[in-house]
Amino acid sequence: MITEATGIPLAVILTGANRNDVTQLRPLLEAIPKVRGKRGRPRQRPDVVLADRGYDHDKYRALVRELQIRPLIARRGTEHGSGLGKQRWVVEQTFALLHAFRRLRIRWEVRADIHEAFLKLACALICWRRLTSLR
Repeated sequence: MITEATGIPLAVILTGANRNDVTQLRPLLEAIPKVRGKRGRPRQRPDVVLADRGYDHDKYRALVRELQIRPLIARRGTEHGSGLGKQRWVVEQTFALLHAFRRLRIRWEVRADIHEAFLKLACALICWRRLTSLR
């Protein structure tokens, strides 16, 4: 899942529990929708991607840079307290918001497309709640 600084999910991909998250890095970054807004050349990708130690490899940093995004990935073997936690809490908060939906907390659906539909519906509800609270 890729979230914005406000905790609004930008893109979500559903995979099996036995798949490594790193395999879905590029499809997840490419799944971010293009945003229309102000005049001029619109920003189509985030400026920075924050990731945990599971993504610590030069190959993944290069992959993110190819998409013209700056990677902020925690290094393995370093102490916790690298400073990324100050921004990564947004991702953890979004997971907590998704777990507020009981249907997503435990996967009861056998079919992946139904579970993915509930996941995207929950993301839409989170976005709607965040945007209505900004008024």
